[in-house]
Amino acid sequence: MIEFATIVTLSILFLIFFRPGKTPPLENPLVIERPGQYHMTLAPQLNLAQPFVEELAGRLGGMAASDCDTVYFEVKDRQVAAHGFDFYLLAITRRNGMLLFQAARPSSKGGDQVETIREFAEGVLKRFPGEGRRCDEIAEIAIQAAGDRGIGIRTL
Repeated sequence: MIEFATIVTLSILFLIFFRPGKTPPLENPLVIERPGQYHMTLAPQLNLAQPFVEELAGRLGGMAASDCDTVYFEVKDRQVAAHGFDFYLLAITRRNGMLLFQAARPSSKGGDQVETIREFAEGVLKRFPGEGRRCDEIAEIAIQAAGDRGIGIRTL
């Protein structure tokens, strides 16, 4: 009987001290590329934005394949907020038939958030030359997808 109690006690202590906790934030950017579909670059510590961005990729995949100008958003996601950010910045564009997503943390300096995400996006977009037309469909689909997930989103 004493052996059983010891095993149970040790098992409980093991679970208390070594159980998995919250997902640790990544310290490196997350880059995901699905050839012919999309390219996603998430700044460090924004790995929890991936499910929302992948849902956007799925919804935007049926859009016309013409090139689009970049559309910028401020996104308030509860999952990302758990890691200390009230919101993050998201840029979406289509180049050469491929969707491109870039997510960045807001500037800690409190400067212009559009400029923060524009600089981050342009650094990524150097690999994807081209210009596009204004794409209001991207904003409409992003706002609808965010509403379905209970995520706040605002076009910048």
